[in-house]
Amino acid sequence: MSLGRRALLQVASATAALGVAGSGRAQARTPTQAELLAFKPVGQLTLLNFTDLHAQLVPLHFREPSVNIGVGEARGLPPHLVGEQLLAAFKLGRGGYDAYALASTDFESLARAYGRVGGLDRMATLVKAVRAERPGRVLLLDGGDTWQGSYTALATKGADMVRVMKALGVDAMTAHWEFTYGARRVEELVATLGFPFLAGNVKDATWGDAVFKPSAIFERGGLRVGVIGQAFPYTPVANPRYMIPDWSFGIEEEKLAANVAALRAEGVDLVVLLSHNGFDVDRKLARRVKGIDVILTGHTHDALPEAVKVGETLLVAAGSHGKFLARLDLEVSGKRIVDYAFRLIPVLAESIQPDPEMAALVRDIRAPHEAVLGKVLGRTESLLYRRGNFNGTFDDLICQALIAERDAEIALSPGFRWGASLLPGEEIRAEEVFNQTAITYPAAYRTEMTGAYLKEVLEDVADNLFNPDPYYQQGGEMVRAGGLAYTIGVGHPAGRRISDLTLLRTGEKIDAARKYTVSGWASVNEATEGPPVYDVVSKYVERIKTVRIEPNRHVTVRD
Repeated sequence: MSLGRRALLQVASATAALGVAGSGRAQARTPTQAELLAFKPVGQLTLLNFTDLHAQLVPLHFREPSVNIGVGEARGLPPHLVGEQLLAAFKLGRGGYDAYALASTDFESLARAYGRVGGLDRMATLVKAVRAERPGRVLLLDGGDTWQGSYTALATKGADMVRVMKALGVDAMTAHWEFTYGARRVEELVATLGFPFLAGNVKDATWGDAVFKPSAIFERGGLRVGVIGQAFPYTPVANPRYMIPDWSFGIEEEKLAANVAALRAEGVDLVVLLSHNGFDVDRKLARRVKGIDVILTGHTHDALPEAVKVGETLLVAAGSHGKFLARLDLEVSGKRIVDYAFRLIPVLAESIQPDPEMAALVRDIRAPHEAVLGKVLGRTESLLYRRGNFNGTFDDLICQALIAERDAEIALSPGFRWGASLLPGEEIRAEEVFNQTAITYPAAYRTEMTGAYLKEVLEDVADNLFNPDPYYQQGGEMVRAGGLAYTIGVGHPAGRRISDLTLLRTGEKIDAARKYTVSGWASVNEATEGPPVYDVVSKYVERIKTVRIEPNRHVTVRD
């Protein structure tokens, strides 16, 4: 899908207005570890950060989106540039390792050339190298969505990720999916962290008292650095409220401004917002809340090779799944940034020597679960991925499984962004299924919905995604629909975006009054019943043996 020539012509002016400079990098060979780490240090402080790790301990493939539509003021701006448009905007060229890491263009061939990405043992190598280069000057920050997304995290209720984050030497974190283990479990794990769990926008729903520390101050490179944590503001909407019934969330602009002022009053030299708001929300926030020097943004899984400047604030988007380590060097004088340098380091597993201590820890965590993780269910002839506004082939596979195994006419699968990719010819193991489905509310329900209610569901999700005001975008992508075709007018008003709903089984238009059998999963309702979705998908793959996903042309996008 293309945003069109007109949008492409807007890229140069848009990126220039944001203060984004092209890197001009284009490598034709696998880089060395030293080349990945090459960096000319600047100033007194180095901020290292990653976000949206989703509990991925070992290297994987991860395809970036080919569709990421920006609306309102974000239209045509990073991070809503994908594929060739992204490569052109940042002058990356095709075929290099940065192009492989950042864009969906030529993904399959480049994945076979450059190999897997991520792995906590490789991340540890990079972090230790930078710390050795800049002793006493490095702050390592985790943007959240760390404890969820894999079988081992689900089996240990997040404890495996706490172990590796402590070993990695994280200085502070914030959160989102962490809360889906429930309030009591979060409190148990926070008590064992050994570093601050920051979430200034989470409060007691009855009394308004802070649940977690809002901020922490760190001494690095002769500077006092104030870090504020911002958890995902719509957690009780996007995820089950019953798991955190006594906690209230929100963007909380006034409270954030007060926390900034409090840090300034304590004499900090720099204020960093460790955020899980999502990029567009943070871009708006940067204009409205003054005094924030750096926003390390997360949640929307965006990966940008340059920092984006909004007013006096730098925004850093560090991608997801351990695919990148972001490095931002800062020179601070008179309590303001006077110079900086940035590098989004791709964690290319074949180029980086695994850290022995972290590798041993990862093996220890995974060893009790190898029988489950390694179980081969089938093989894929198609590229399987999940990432993009409307559909991914792994989502299509999940929908096929729901329809077949739950005897449904229509399947609905949530628009999650997390989950590793598989190349054609690769085995589908149980681990790959859990990487797409490992949640604490996995019931695959089977119910009846009227055509009118189906449209209402699609309209509601579409407004969460495409509302022109970022503060009303509640995260995720469009719900994936199996057995159903529709047209979406992205720029239409709320409640009027979805049309032409068609039941694929018969080719008939959806009747507003008729009831349809629907299967789905990840319902936020406490009483939802059904087998775990990972069992449903595993059973389906085992039965068909070979997965072949045809291109999904069932969603027509207008405007």
